[in-house]
Amino acid sequence: MKIAIGNDHAGPEYKKAIVEMLKAKGYEVTNYGTDTSDSVDYPDYGHAVAKDVSEGKVDFGIVICGSGNGIAMTVNKYPQVRAGLCWTKEIAALTRQHNNANIISIPARFTSIHQAVEMVETFLSTDFEGGRHQNRVDKISC
Repeated sequence: MKIAIGNDHAGPEYKKAIVEMLKAKGYEVTNYGTDTSDSVDYPDYGHAVAKDVSEGKVDFGIVICGSGNGIAMTVNKYPQVRAGLCWTKEIAALTRQHNNANIISIPARFTSIHQAVEMVETFLSTDFEGGRHQNRVDKISC
């Protein structure tokens, strides 16, 4: 499975832990994020992840910024992208099961690194339920 990950200055340590877990599980990871805490603009990293997901170059995306909101807003502008802002593993499961999200957005300033890794593991191991949820997902795009 191919995963793209992008983060701003709030997320380098989160990304590092997530990438280590992904590689240990055999995932191929493309890193678009910054590796320092020097201030950067989250859209620059979100666009790269969303482009790969939208074009089918990767199976899933992971984006990280301070609140998770700005980068989620950025990636959700792309066709075929459904990003869910998650702060617990239960929400990560629901965003896959009910919304068929293909990008998880993580709020680094409101979750621990351990929680973020758990959320990504849950997100990637949870299937879309389809059924009654498919009709709703079909209505998301403009």
